Amino acid sequence: MRKNTDIVINTGPILALVAALGSLDILANLYRHVIVPKEVADEVLAGGPEALGVLEYCGASFLSKKDCGIHINSYLANILDLGEAAVIQTALNENIPTVCIDESAGRRIARLHGLNVTGSIGIILKAKSVGFCTEMDMTTLIEHMRRHGVWVSRQTELAALKLNKKQ
Repeated sequence: MRKNTDIVINTGPILALVAALGSLDILANLYRHVIVPKEVADEVLAGGPEALGVLEYCGASFLSKKDCGIHINSYLANILDLGEAAVIQTALNENIPTVCIDESAGRRIARLHGLNVTGSIGIILKAKSVGFCTEMDMTTLIEHMRRHGVWVSRQTELAALKLNKKQ
C-alpha cells in the first residue's frame, strides 16, 4: 500500500487501537507520518507505565511525537479537551488534512475546520480493506476495546459491521 497521507492522532484512538490490536503498528502500515501532539502524549502517559497503551506508545518509534506544547486558539481551547484541541490545532498549523479523533464533539469541530476525520474504527476498517487485520473479525476487535474500557456505541458497532461486510 502506498502511504502518502499524514495524520494527527488523539489519545482515545491510540488507546482503542492498542485495546483492539495489542499494538499501534497498523498506523505505520497506513500512514506516512503519524503525528502525536505533546498534549496527547501527556494524556497517554498520565496513567503511569502500567496503564493501557503506555508500553505500546513508548515502543512505537515510527510515531512523530512532538516535544513542545502548541499554542491553541481560544475557541478550540474553550470547547474541547486539551488533546482534541491540540490535534486540530496541529493539523491546521501543519496543513495536515486528516485527524483521528473518536469523540463526537472533537469530530464535529474538526469537520467545521475543514479537516477529514477518522477514528479508531475507521482505521481498523481501512486496514482490513487493504489486507491488514484480517485474522480477527470486527466483533472481536470491538469486544477487545470494550474489555479494556473503551466505549463503542451500539450504533458505531453496527455501522462498522455493515461497512466491514461490504469490503
